[in-house]
Formats: sequence, C-alpha cells, structure tokens
Amino acid sequence: MANTISIEGEVRNEFGKGAARRMRVAKQIPATIYAGGNEPVFVKLPMRETTLALRRTNALFTIKCGDKSKMAVVKDVQRNPVKRIVEHIDFYEVKAGEKIEVDVPVFAVGTPKGAAVAFVDIQQLRVRASVDQLPERIDVNVDGLQDGEKVFAKDLNLPEGVEFVNTDPEESVVTVEIPEDATATTAVSAEDAAAAGAEGEEGAAAAEGDAAAPAADDAAADADKK
Repeated sequence: MANTISIEGEVRNEFGKGAARRMRVAKQIPATIYAGGNEPVFVKLPMRETTLALRRTNALFTIKCGDKSKMAVVKDVQRNPVKRIVEHIDFYEVKAGEKIEVDVPVFAVGTPKGAAVAFVDIQQLRVRASVDQLPERIDVNVDGLQDGEKVFAKDLNLPEGVEFVNTDPEESVVTVEIPEDATATTAVSAEDAAAAGAEGEEGAAAAEGDAAAPAADDAAADADKK
C-alpha cells in the first residue's frame, strides 16, 4: 500500500532556468503543488531525500513548508535526458480518504513449470483507491503454471478498497509459454543427437569393413599357397 513520506520543503519565489540551475547547485529540486482550481504552491525540496523517495511507486507525500503542510501525490517528474537528474516535480494535492486513479505496475512472481516463461501482457493497470491505500505494485503468481496458461484480470485479487478502472475482466494480464528460441534449441539438439547417432552407426560399419578386409586378404593368400 501507499508509503507516506514526509519531506521538509521551502516556499520558492524564484522562477526560470537560472533560478532552477541555482537550486540544483544547492542540492534542491524545484517543485509545484497543484490543487484543483486553487493557485498552485511553488516549493523547493531536498534533492537526495526527494530523489530516493521517488523510487517508491504511488507514494503519498506530506510536504511541510514552515508551519503549513500539504498532502500530495506525484503527478509528473521531469529528468535530465542525459544525466537522469530530477529537474522538476509536479505534485497534486489530495485530502485524507480521497479516492484517486493511479497506474500500478504489474509483476509476475513465481516459477512456471519446465521451460515455460511468464510474459507480462499488460505492464500497468489503472486502479481507483483511497490515497492512503494506493498499491505500489500488482503481483501475479505464476508458480507452477504450464505452457499455454494465462492469468486474466478477473483472476487477480486486489487489496480491499482497490478497484480496476476501464479494465476488461477477460483481458490477459500474464501469459505463460515456452519461448520460440527454447523450442528451436530443443529441436536442434534432437537433430544433432540423431545426426551423431547416424555418424556413429556409419563409423561402426566402416570399422567393421576395415577389420574384415585384412581377414579376406589373408584368406586369399592361403589359397594361393595351396
């Protein structure tokens, strides 16, 4: 479920690329907190602590600025395309108990039977839940499933209070199958084994022929002597 993270921020009054550059030099990240139709709040947050917190999916933030605090979730993160440093964050203010829609990543857990592999058909599922119950991930158990089996949306057990948004219950979420390259490798191995067997038989026959030739020559020589 959602991780509640408290961060100490500061209200910012500087804007533009120059101001953002100075903040990053000072190990701070410029951010904006949007609140529906109200005026957004502009803040700056500690870079290291905030960057680490962003690793958690659908985390619930409590951002403190002086004697005021706002509860918010991440709306968008802008990163440097080369260095991948966080350059700006957009938050959306929420209230305790409020229900919102979020995208949740899907993971296959467990080991299918034999050479079968689990493939995630839908990387993310959209759900609706209370802000204090937002799931970080959806785990799909594939332990023991066989080639050709599927796990559908209707088969998933969501946490209490969490519901799908615009998801077809009959939609395949995870498919278990043997990869084509594994099948090809098995076929090639079988062919190699058959070829090796054939070569072995030919070799044995040739060896028998080579062994028989001297015996025939000896028999012919004995006949000439007589």
